Amino acid sequence: MAARPIEARTPNVRLQVVIEEAGCSNAGLARRVNMCGREHGLDLRYDKTSVARWLRGQRPRGQAPAMIAEALGRKLGRAVTLDEVGMADSRHSGTALGLIYAPTVTAAVEQVCELWRADVGRREVLTRATPVASALVEPSRDWLISAPGPPLARTSGRSVTRTDVTAVRETTATLAALDRRHGSGHYRPVTVHYLNSVVSGLLAGRYDDGVGRELLAAAARMTELAGGMAADTGLPGVAQRYYVQALRLADAAGDRAFGGYVLAAGMSRLAATLGNHREVVQLARTAREGTRDRVPPRAEALFSAAEARGAAGLGDEAAFREAAARARTALEQAESSGTRGGTATGAAGPTAPAGPAGPAGAAGVPGVPGGAREPARDPARGREPAWLARFGRPALAYELACALLELGRYEAAQRRAEEALAGLPESSARLRCLALAALGRAQSGRREPVQACRTGTRALRLLDGLASGRAAAELARLARSLEPYEAEPAVREFAARCHGLGSWLTAAPSR
Repeated sequence: MAARPIEARTPNVRLQVVIEEAGCSNAGLARRVNMCGREHGLDLRYDKTSVARWLRGQRPRGQAPAMIAEALGRKLGRAVTLDEVGMADSRHSGTALGLIYAPTVTAAVEQVCELWRADVGRREVLTRATPVASALVEPSRDWLISAPGPPLARTSGRSVTRTDVTAVRETTATLAALDRRHGSGHYRPVTVHYLNSVVSGLLAGRYDDGVGRELLAAAARMTELAGGMAADTGLPGVAQRYYVQALRLADAAGDRAFGGYVLAAGMSRLAATLGNHREVVQLARTAREGTRDRVPPRAEALFSAAEARGAAGLGDEAAFREAAARARTALEQAESSGTRGGTATGAAGPTAPAGPAGPAGAAGVPGVPGGAREPARDPARGREPAWLARFGRPALAYELACALLELGRYEAAQRRAEEALAGLPESSARLRCLALAALGRAQSGRREPVQACRTGTRALRLLDGLASGRAAAELARLARSLEPYEAEPAVREFAARCHGLGSWLTAAPSR
């Protein structure tokens, strides 16, 4: 088959080392590669001469390098990367690390393991990574049009059981709860090390299709959590790469609901932080379209809330009101049906206490209709995964408060921020801090600078116990909104207390 040279036909010493470690002959490796290819629908016809050419420095085209790594990995009983066999290209080892939506499950696992490894090793390609605009939406298109993949069973490596998968889920749930209470600066290194040292080993193990899908779903959840932690510690370029890979793992696991969650709760929030509001809307709509009639109402509420926030960022009040009404109706349906998240897929913990019921309509947004109840849904959609259970009235109220601030609707934003604070538990320290920052900005917009400073001071007390760049950035934003009132002594004092918050983000990764 046609091949291309690597490093000017320098002998591929790395491949030779792995072949010797596996105890494979050239002919034996060729047979294994052809067999792996058939399992992935590829017609590969390599022989011992082909292997000899690889050892001389040629690199086969297409998916063949991934099949070589997989074949050797099966023989060794562990994961083997493209870099380890001397066949990594720029997609895996360069600036695009983690941004590729891999065409096969094998390639996806290889890429996400390489991402974890690079993150643990603090490779420069990640420490200097910046968000790539084209990769905000392009992976969502691949997810939307993807077809069901092949069986995920593996026949080599250590045996992986559902007990192993449960351990990953429970570890994720614990880390997520600690993250909400204390901020990501404390726990991102722990999460990344666990992915690299434990989850990567499980992915290289032996399991049937059922366990394989559960394992990839659990890996997707923890990868998404690590993405959120990267965003919270001022690493948006790293966060984007984790979100893309979490989306790909969820796709491989057949977990469409969680894929939609990654788009609407992870990637769209990142796009909003970067000021790309059109992409926020596109990602939220893709999540809705790709999960239509396949997710519980609470997920529909989350997707619509993300769309409402994006529409507000674009200044499209009509689209905001429509999406906000849809979110409110879906959430009312979820709470009236009494569905609860299960622990089997869990990572988010128990449902947060509901805030004040409020009037009918989209969280009290003026002009948003209360909305009649939708027809009863398919009972199969009634069970909520635990990662979704925390999206209740307080979380929706916070999202709408942020959207109303974008529209300059300060009075309505204040009501929604107060509703969020009334319902959020003390354990959600970061979200409470964010809601206080939103409330302070609403008060500033209403020309109540002294009250805004009091609210901001409450948030600063919470920030003292948080390692959260996101919370620090929102408090710095509140301080900027108060600059027109700097003649007030309270404003000057608050500004002095907020001095330096903007530098938290650059210092966060080493904290």
